[in-house]
Amino acid sequence: MAGRSRLPAGDLARIAAFAAFIAVLGLPGSFHLFGNAVPVTLQSMGPLLAGAILGSRRGALSVLLFLGLVAAGLPLLAGGRGGLGVFAGPSVGYLIGFVVSAFLVGLIVERSGRRPGVHWVLVACLAGSAATLAIGIPVQSAVTGVPLAETFQLSLAFVPGDAAKAVFAALVASGAQRAYPDAAPAARLDRAEDRADRA
Repeated sequence: MAGRSRLPAGDLARIAAFAAFIAVLGLPGSFHLFGNAVPVTLQSMGPLLAGAILGSRRGALSVLLFLGLVAAGLPLLAGGRGGLGVFAGPSVGYLIGFVVSAFLVGLIVERSGRRPGVHWVLVACLAGSAATLAIGIPVQSAVTGVPLAETFQLSLAFVPGDAAKAVFAALVASGAQRAYPDAAPAARLDRAEDRADRA
């Protein structure tokens, strides 16, 4: 039983690679819109791609690995932020949302068939972006003490950029799935279920 729960070396490498990719997305930096305490960064696109390409479990694990490295003190968040203090700040809800986002995107893509159309991947990415906001906004409000309605209004500025990132992520993920169909999340899920049935 213990052996079956272990991830193959190839999957571990992909998880590590996507954790590194999320870190790289922070290199362009960040900026604040309309005085919002939470900055705009490209890193919110990382969980979308991780979920769409790696699947629900591996995508979420890649984000957890990234956040673990941040918690350990590595300055991997946009703007060179890192350390446990980040998880007491206004962005903590969005960081939690990253994990949920990657899992949700991967789950939708996995359940949409071996070769989901770009529209299904886009739906998944939009749902992932919405999940991040749904968790991030109320937590930001609680941490900062700004009323929820005001925090929600401030966070509306994220929506156009998040939608654009979802579209871009969907196009990239769909292209990757066409180029490597056997590596698509649904294909890996089918193989895992086949192995479980044979066992």
